[in-house]
Amino acid sequence: MFNFAKWADIIKPTPPTLQQPLDNEEMREAIIANLRTILDPEIPVNIYDLGLVYEIDIKRDQKVEITMTLTSPGCPVAGTMPRMVAHNVAKVPGVKGARVHLVWDPPWSRDKMSLGAMVELGMI
Repeated sequence: MFNFAKWADIIKPTPPTLQQPLDNEEMREAIIANLRTILDPEIPVNIYDLGLVYEIDIKRDQKVEITMTLTSPGCPVAGTMPRMVAHNVAKVPGVKGARVHLVWDPPWSRDKMSLGAMVELGMI
């Protein structure tokens, strides 16, 4: 005989757990971890370790502004990458919104890459 009471307990939605609000440093670390999941389409390394992210500014209202560049102005994802970055950063717990400013000055160069990125690409 099927026990409907047990079945109802299994499918009953559980309320979301409340998370402690992140302080700015914890939020910055979570944002960086998130940015490290986004790979540059031409160079198989994440955009943070490539040095494409110049600034992460967390405002008082928990909105985040990212200043970043791309490897070149002719990069094929110039139209989509900023939206993708903003969308991903907005998913970080505590972030109330994200905006990306794409800049070309200073231009990106290999010296902006992290040591880990250089090792990953066999440059060291």
